[in-house]
Amino acid sequence: MGVQNPGPAWLFCPADRPERYEKAAAAADIVILDLEDGCAAADRPAARKALVDVQLDPARTVVRVNQFGTADQQLDLEALKRTGYDTVMVPKCEAPEHVTALVPLRVIVLVESPMGALAVTGMVSVDNAVAVMWGAEDLFAVLGGTANRYPDGTYREVAHHVRSQSLLAAKAHGRLALDSVYLDIKDLDGLRAEVDDAVAVGFDAKVAIHPTQLPVIRAGYAPSADQVQWARHVLAAAAGERGVFAFEGIMVDAPVLRRAERIVRLAADVSS
Repeated sequence: MGVQNPGPAWLFCPADRPERYEKAAAAADIVILDLEDGCAAADRPAARKALVDVQLDPARTVVRVNQFGTADQQLDLEALKRTGYDTVMVPKCEAPEHVTALVPLRVIVLVESPMGALAVTGMVSVDNAVAVMWGAEDLFAVLGGTANRYPDGTYREVAHHVRSQSLLAAKAHGRLALDSVYLDIKDLDGLRAEVDDAVAVGFDAKVAIHPTQLPVIRAGYAPSADQVQWARHVLAAAAGERGVFAFEGIMVDAPVLRRAERIVRLAADVSS
């Protein structure tokens, strides 16, 4: 089945906290049950048991397994066989075989290292890759950096590069593009600014680490009433036109129509 018709507000939930599963599912468009960084190593056996015992809707659930080639990932995959889940997020993904080795599972490629950033285009081109996400924290740890953001909260250039590379790779191969988490839970204004940019450049979703971030993400992805009205009028006008045409003083061609279609889709996703 896989994740279907995802909305823009995704949420990580520690897999070792099954009492949070249903609340997370009720709040988010997609829940990512986390067997990796969200769990201490000692708690992973209990997390795998919870994954099997308390199952959510597979169409709205992703499982973040552990890194390719680790014993933990093998144990994660064994647990997954006892569930209905078929979409996984692979952290620190660095090569196409990290994705193809998991067939028939659908894979969200998580770019968190220099090698992953260089290999992302190849990784998302394989058939069972369905999305790309990037992460700044692990990336800077590998780089040996000390701060992935400037004092004003904006990302440094290398983080921007990896973010853009991940977005371009996803869109080049028709995959979903997921923007990274915003760690400062209390800074909702900073989150909103980052969501606004994610929407503007074409990310399909923003991933949250706390339920309080979800309304901000949804609000950022929701087009204004004026935007929706404009988009619907443009698309209605296009039905009676051949090729390029003028509408309310602007030239309407294929890129403008695609923008109008995205606005209408966003409005539907946020309201559903």
